[in-house]
Amino acid sequence: MIIHLEKEQLKQAFLNVFGQEADATFFSPGRINLIGEHTDYNGGHVFPAAITLGTYGAARKRDDQVLRFYSANFEELGIIEVDLNNLIFDKADNWTNYAKGVLKFLQEAGHSIDTGMEVFVYGNIPNGSGLSSSASLELLIGIIAEELYGLELTRLDLVKIGKQTENHFIGVNSGIMDQFAIGMGADQRAIYLDTNSLEYELVPLDLGDHVIVIMNTNKRRELADSKYNKRRAECEKAVEELNAVLNIQTLGELDEWTFDQYSYLIKDENRIKRARHAVLENQRTLQARKALEEGDLATFGRLVNASHVSLEHDYEVTGLELDTLAHTAWEQEGVLGARMTGAGFGGCGIAIVHKDKVEAFTENVGKTYTEVVGYEPSFYVAEIAGGSRVLSRK
Repeated sequence: MIIHLEKEQLKQAFLNVFGQEADATFFSPGRINLIGEHTDYNGGHVFPAAITLGTYGAARKRDDQVLRFYSANFEELGIIEVDLNNLIFDKADNWTNYAKGVLKFLQEAGHSIDTGMEVFVYGNIPNGSGLSSSASLELLIGIIAEELYGLELTRLDLVKIGKQTENHFIGVNSGIMDQFAIGMGADQRAIYLDTNSLEYELVPLDLGDHVIVIMNTNKRRELADSKYNKRRAECEKAVEELNAVLNIQTLGELDEWTFDQYSYLIKDENRIKRARHAVLENQRTLQARKALEEGDLATFGRLVNASHVSLEHDYEVTGLELDTLAHTAWEQEGVLGARMTGAGFGGCGIAIVHKDKVEAFTENVGKTYTEVVGYEPSFYVAEIAGGSRVLSRK
């Protein structure tokens, strides 16, 4: 059951934990990605949108050097105390490492965070679902610090600090998509982002009588110890091989025909497949945006399907659970398209489903999935929302 908190509930929860009133309350969304998967660290385009599932926060500034964190998702951990002058990664500090990383990199960027704070956090993004609970938390801490300490920074600064935390504090070599979508999201808009130049456009997400259904495998995945970094290394090696003749920084610079002509330079079957996915997925994303703007939902849906096929066979990041969801979804009435979303190996898929068919869809896909996998999936209708924001001030 997914619980959405109101401002008053947040304030009360903070008061119950810390015994004082919060200075302000906050919300930072999660995200889905319509298409453009594993392209963000390959210099390609992505097409994400922020959603109404996310992370709530309430915070109060302290006068000393102590940071006190409490998450309603990890009640058993109680209040975790951290010294503001000792912002180093420590596994024992659990989820607060994300917060420590953001504060550390804000300080390193020259922002003055000179006293501690108390932070209450509650997230309703299912853990390990691939809907970016970590980036949601990073941006939440970013806007809390911005508000409490009166920091002067742009939203893009915060987005980059979130990515820096993920890459250099947590140790996941991910691209910028998650933090960008969460920091820059807008109501009823998807974000068409060129991850190379960071140029972006907010594109109206008009799906007619269709809604986006998030399909959760309920199989957790942990990015840091997944094959994510390996895939990235394979793509970087392919760029190196192509550069025996070409002069490119990323695979996103190539179209499918140029890649095809020079693929003989790549010396390994797996690397050819990985690179082919990165190049074609980027091209699919360009096509998908065009189809959406022209109202051609059927083409948009087929491109979404093609994305999954490529992720399954060329990038090989899907697995039994995600494949079962996507393949079963393709067979249902009223479905325009379906694919895995996020890093893969578990987590979630999305399906674009006619709103009158959602009930039959979840019943049929749920039944097949449970028979094949042995436990039930979960379904949520995704509502597209604005980016990380202050909800209330004292």
